[in-house]
Amino acid sequence: MADEAPAKTLKSADIARIMKLLPHRYPFLLIDKLVGIDGEESGTGIKNVTINEPFFQGHFPGKPVMPGVLLIEAMAQTAGAVVLDHVGEEHAGKLVFFMSIDKARFRKPVVPGDTVHFHVKLTNKRPPVWKYWAEAHVDGKKVAEAEIGAMLMNERG
Repeated sequence: MADEAPAKTLKSADIARIMKLLPHRYPFLLIDKLVGIDGEESGTGIKNVTINEPFFQGHFPGKPVMPGVLLIEAMAQTAGAVVLDHVGEEHAGKLVFFMSIDKARFRKPVVPGDTVHFHVKLTNKRPPVWKYWAEAHVDGKKVAEAEIGAMLMNERG
């Protein structure tokens, strides 16, 4: 019998860990948890969308819909957190900047009560730049997708 490769242990990160990785804070921290982190290769951010989100006050009164740009930002935060988790303690004094967005598509509105899963998968890397294909899913259905570029930079530029 051939030797089988050991199963990978995928990591997760709670909100406390995410807040150590990312500089974002309320109301702009858009992921609540990370699961399935596989090094720099992939990971999934999770956002529980509630009616208490400040953007619902104006987008749109009587018909609340999460703005598409915030879905893209949550994808970028997921990719950034995956990169920073991968580089580990080396990330002290570093930030991941959202560098590019391509091929963005929005397929279905995200509304209060939805739980959004932001899946990111590495497509290209040339440190300090990482590119990810990102998809947002609600109840297993794709609601948005985009190619996200992230750049690791010194905190002070």
